[in-house]
Amino acid sequence: MQITKLNYRTILVFIGFIITVSCKTSQQWQGQGEIQEVNTQTVPVSLQFKNVFDLGKGIYASNEFDGARLNGIVLVNDTIISTLITPENSPINPSPWYAFKLWADKEQEITLALTYSEGVNHRYHPKTSTDGVNFEEIDSSNFSINNKIIEGKPKFSSATMRLSLSPDTLWISAQELLTTSHNDSWAQELSKKSFITNSKAGESREGRPINVLKIGNSDDKAIIAVISRQHPPEVTGYLGMKSFVETLSSDSEDAVAFRKKYNTYVFPLVNPDGVDNGHWRHNMGGIDLNRDWADFNQPETTVIRDFFEKKVKDSGGKIYFFVDFHSTWQDIYYTIDPEQKGNKPGLVPALILASGKELENYEPNIKPSPGTGKRVTSTSYFFYEHGAESLTYEIGDKTPRGFVKKKGEITAKKLIELLLK
Repeated sequence: MQITKLNYRTILVFIGFIITVSCKTSQQWQGQGEIQEVNTQTVPVSLQFKNVFDLGKGIYASNEFDGARLNGIVLVNDTIISTLITPENSPINPSPWYAFKLWADKEQEITLALTYSEGVNHRYHPKTSTDGVNFEEIDSSNFSINNKIIEGKPKFSSATMRLSLSPDTLWISAQELLTTSHNDSWAQELSKKSFITNSKAGESREGRPINVLKIGNSDDKAIIAVISRQHPPEVTGYLGMKSFVETLSSDSEDAVAFRKKYNTYVFPLVNPDGVDNGHWRHNMGGIDLNRDWADFNQPETTVIRDFFEKKVKDSGGKIYFFVDFHSTWQDIYYTIDPEQKGNKPGLVPALILASGKELENYEPNIKPSPGTGKRVTSTSYFFYEHGAESLTYEIGDKTPRGFVKKKGEITAKKLIELLLK
């Protein structure tokens, strides 16, 4: 039986209603609490001293590359190296990013200690690489964490690992090292397709380009908006975004039909300064960009706001779906309260439900907002300002990369199916 547009809209609303009712009792729909507004006016950040460090005993270290984070390093004795990892400024969400290189004149075994500023716990299980491209997690048998908790609060944190050094460079990093150069290469390769363009929408605080991908050949009456990497270390979210975008750009029959009706605009790397400077969380204005969607004090959020406002005004179209890719401790969907209605009521609950059914032994972890109408984060801004059905798509730091890719692909396929019916 063919489903008419009117009937399908009714079905979407019904699905949204069912999930709304279940959210009252289901543990997975507990809600996320109200996100607090903060002052997003520019504040100073602390720059790293970039150098090649001669530690003695024929051992060397370097943070002279994009994405590096190393604030201090010293050889304690013949085999123990201690590093200091501090944020760009504070207060800050404790997501301590680190990335640096080590090598030695001759092969030797060392113990490396990562130490953080007071009140910060270790977050990212270290990865190593011999080429700066392919990273593998350090075996847990060679790694340990010491998080000292006093009166229920983190007081001191360190992590130690055993490493083998040689004249060949060894990269140590919190996650895969994916900087603006990697993103540029990916976007340029993708834009070889005839229906994709890659253009500069504006500049970051340090003057790096903020680029946008246009995917589709429609008239902008129906728009999909995608952003990623507001927070520099959130690599798994970025990988999920890539899979999602690549699926929208595929040659499948549904994807081709989708691009005739919907244009998708993707800002794959919102915070290029933070990424290349190895920041924990903020841009070069010292601000969490995902708290600047009310006041727009930072150039990065302003560029995206202005771009979509102009796009909607010039075309007379609507943004029907918005997704912001992030990373956290586990996979989570942060949604708008399902009782709030945008341009496609029920779309986000239906999308999560349909995607979850395709993932074996997977139960979606869903946390809706209180629905207060505050425009603090990107998700709340796009919903309350543009009526876009909005979703913050969080992926766990340790989520297997194969599953990250599969989940992004399935989410895109289900979005296409839902919006084409």
